[in-house]
Amino acid sequence: MAEAFARACGTGIWEVESAGLMPAHIIAPLTRQVMSEKNIDLGDQFPKPIEWVRPETFDLIVNLSEYDLPPEIAVPVRTWNIRDPIGQSEKIYRQVRDEIERRVLALREELRSSGEMG
Repeated sequence: MAEAFARACGTGIWEVESAGLMPAHIIAPLTRQVMSEKNIDLGDQFPKPIEWVRPETFDLIVNLSEYDLPPEIAVPVRTWNIRDPIGQSEKIYRQVRDEIERRVLALREELRSSGEMG
């Protein structure tokens, strides 16, 4: 969800990659459903392991998991304690979606006002 919101609200502003410490095998159907309610199509996105990206090239990492990143990742990290909706109701999925959207938009505004992005 965070990757999709960041892509949707940051086109031409920031580059986004998403990877997880323990990624799921698929994007949950309810995730696709609640994101489509916001007119965001997850298309061919899929969960990827952190080993598939190069974190050392990032300016910022937003960690949505409850786990610490490996110590060799020396990039500024923001930790967002967000409930994992897997196995929960549609209502919870929507609450999580809306919280992630708020945080992504707030981060975009924070970076804009600090001059760190266009």
